[in-house]
Amino acid sequence: MRNPFGRNALTVAAVAVTVALSWFLAAGPTRAAEDAVIIPPPTLDAKAADGIQTAVVAGGCFWGVQGVFQHTAGVVNAVSGYAGGAKGTATYETVSTGTTGHAESVEIRFDPKQISYGKILQIFFSVAHDPTQLNRQGPDTGTQYRSEIFTLTDEQKTIADAYIAQLDAAKVYNKPIVTKVGTLQGFFPAEAYHQNYLTLHPNQPYIAYYDLPKIRNLKTIFAGNYIEKPTLVSSVKATD
Repeated sequence: MRNPFGRNALTVAAVAVTVALSWFLAAGPTRAAEDAVIIPPPTLDAKAADGIQTAVVAGGCFWGVQGVFQHTAGVVNAVSGYAGGAKGTATYETVSTGTTGHAESVEIRFDPKQISYGKILQIFFSVAHDPTQLNRQGPDTGTQYRSEIFTLTDEQKTIADAYIAQLDAAKVYNKPIVTKVGTLQGFFPAEAYHQNYLTLHPNQPYIAYYDLPKIRNLKTIFAGNYIEKPTLVSSVKATD
């Protein structure tokens, strides 16, 4: 049975949402589903280059992952979407069945002169999600919520593989990392109502409990990379 506070269960009447939020704030647990972990930066990283580059990561519900990178300096656009499956199945209703091969993902376009690919992965592993949870994040379960890095170049794959090995060897988590590394075959933007969701719905119970702590952790752990005003979606474009 899906956790009653899972994202898909929050399509209830407004009065129920208000009651749930009151419970979270007044009597709910004191910790979010995924705690941040302070981890070392990657020993292998990409060099600064000209032009905007792209990274694609999946780490559970894309609302929170998008929100984290929208508050990250050097990111020029972060779009929620789907990766890992075919274009024809890249809709929220279909992906939610867990049968499409897609993962809820975020396409991050960034300026490598301001933030490196390795730093993006460090933030991803540290505050954006828990890389030790297999096919789930917090209350959301299924392969569509898996942890995966979709690489666009051989260099990105080398860096991602090396960083996972580095973190596992350092035993910075209590369990092994289960994050997959795969070649991006296509990224398909999610529906418009999913974009900028964290910013637009800060009082929604799921966002307040599971995702806003990620923004606070980003501000605390990566103060030099944090920006207060989020960089909201400026455009969406499928890359297939």
